[in-house]
Order: sequence, then C-alpha cells, then structure tokens
Amino acid sequence: MALFDENSAIDPAPRHRMSRRTVVGVWALVVAMVALLAITFLPTSYVIQQPGPVYNTLGTAENADGEEVPLISVEGAETFPTEGALDLLTVQVQGNRERTPSWFELALAWFDPTKAVLPIDAVFPEDQTTQQRNEQSAAMMTDSQHEATAAALTELGYDVGGQLAVYSVIDGAAADGVLEQGDIILAADGQEVADAASLRRVINDGDGAPVEFVVDRGGQEQTVEVTPEEGTLDGEETWLIGVNLTTDYEFPIDVTIQLNNVGGPSAGMMFALGIIDTLTPGQLNGGEQVAGTGTISADGTVGPIGGVRQKMWGALEAGADWFLAPERNCDEVVGHIPGDLRVFAVEDLGDALDVLDAVRGDADVDALPTCTAR
Repeated sequence: MALFDENSAIDPAPRHRMSRRTVVGVWALVVAMVALLAITFLPTSYVIQQPGPVYNTLGTAENADGEEVPLISVEGAETFPTEGALDLLTVQVQGNRERTPSWFELALAWFDPTKAVLPIDAVFPEDQTTQQRNEQSAAMMTDSQHEATAAALTELGYDVGGQLAVYSVIDGAAADGVLEQGDIILAADGQEVADAASLRRVINDGDGAPVEFVVDRGGQEQTVEVTPEEGTLDGEETWLIGVNLTTDYEFPIDVTIQLNNVGGPSAGMMFALGIIDTLTPGQLNGGEQVAGTGTISADGTVGPIGGVRQKMWGALEAGADWFLAPERNCDEVVGHIPGDLRVFAVEDLGDALDVLDAVRGDADVDALPTCTAR
C-alpha cells in the first residue's frame, strides 16, 4: 500500500503579510536603535563625578617609591598610639576635554545616586590647560597640608606664625602681570591676611570690586590692584584673582603628610584631626571609624568643598558610621544622606573635636549640630 502519491502536489502554506502598521513599527524601532547607537558615540559636554579612594589619616599610604609609610608622621615631639580611623574622602572625575563620557554612560550615571553629572566647564575651565589644573590642584594640596598643620598645632598651644605667598600666577587671569611668583601678601584692602582663607574672605566681601594688595616683593613693599573675576572653585561660584597661594609657617616640630596623587584642599580638616590624635594620648575617635571632609585654615575655620554627596557614599561604602560635613555644604547634604550614616555639621575645628568627644565618650550625639536646609 502506498503511503504517498508521488504524482500529487503539496501546496505551500500561505505567507502572512505584515500589516502596514507593523512594518512602520519595525522600521521605527530600527531607526531608533541606529540613532541611539550614533548618539552613544557623539561627544558630550559633561563629566561624571563619583566616589574616589578613602584614606585613613591614622594609617599608611604609598610613597613615591611604592613603599607603605605612615600617612602622618611627626618628629620633634612625643607621639601616641591611635586606633580606628579618621578617613578623608576623595572624588574621581570620569572624563576630560580629550575624552568625555558617552551619552549612554551619562544616562547610567544620572540614575546612580552615588554619581553626579556635571558640566565640563565646572571641572575643566575652558581657559585652563590640564597642566595648569594639575599644578593648581597640587599647590592647593600642599597649602592644605600646611594649613592643617598650623590649625592642629595652634589648637595644641604651639605658636606657628605665618606668611602668605604667591606660589604661581595663572596665565591670562586677573592677577597676571600684577602679582608675581614669590610675592608675600601683607594686606588686602587694608586688612592683614595670614592665610588663604582670610584672603578669600576679603576678595569675596568685595563682590567683584578691585582689591588693593600690599606685597613684599624682593624685600621692598609695593601696592598693586587686582580686579577679581567670577569663577568656580570646589563647585561654588566665587570671585577669583587667578593665583595659587602657599603659606609659610615656622613650625616648632616637623610634621610630614604623605599622600601621593591626590590634589585639592578638601582634606584639610581630616589632616588636622589626624595630627591632633597623633600628638595626644588616648584615641581622639574612641577607636571608631569616622569620616569627614572640609578645607581648613590656620585659625581652624572649616570651609566648603565639592562632591560632598559622593564623599558621603564613599564614607558609607568604606564602613564609616560617622561623617563630619562642612556647615556650608549642608544644603547639598539634606535629603541625600545614604544608609545609616550619621552626619554632623561643623563650622570649625572646635566643632569637629566636639563631635569626636561625644563619639568617644558615648555621649548624646543627638544634641550635636546636624545639617538643615538654609
């Protein structure tokens, strides 16, 4: 019996044609995917700020030879054992003018609470080269270490003196051709200035008006005038004259801070706390892990910094329970505190020491100042 009739024909199943609406939808999807792929490779005008490495000022860091050495070391005075951590926080920037993040990377960062998307001009000014930015950042770190040492030693009763000097002048800036490298700034608008913080206050109080400087140039006193220009420093709009400053102090003991490849002034407060802990008996932090950020001047004033939200995330991820934030950054802190991190507002070194005293003594930390929106 035959199973198939070899003479019979089998008609193929009819093909179902897509509707016009389906065809249009498919082509729209293809075009969208191609456009998305193209946009991914287009240049952008933004960079991404994210948490960077965390350094314990009571611990060690690598020196230029790759050897682990104490981050803070002291000669000429008795030192004491420390415990726990006094962490300084950093931020990293993804992208630069030569290679900006893709739109896809920006989209991912936009929905990541640990990151921030910033205009490239806020981080890399158009009129500033990468070398100039690196030099400025390095100078600010050096000055921050000097200010932190002065603040710590002053708190401990030492006399440190101080002279504010021009480290370098930025080409094309307001002070270019007026102030010179090596100038010692004696006064600004009739007020004596012994550190960078006091000079910044005088300049900002003038709200853009010309500032009269009295400087010691090569042993001779001269008077010059600089008109500040608006700019951004550490994420804040301010008045700038375009100089990098350094303060020369007469320290009675030798304090060395070892931290390579980190720039800017924002570690000042934590440096000062680390120095005080090293030079005093007992544990300043009670053996706890405390993180913080903020600039500091020789008189102990704590100043604002950029990237405070990313630094709070960095502190949480590093295991810190407590965080010291500059009071002037509180608007950025409120509503953005991650996890169970306890954040305290500090205006000066005394406030920071009060927090550590409460943490160490298991006191009522709820009575300490916290951030509220202004």
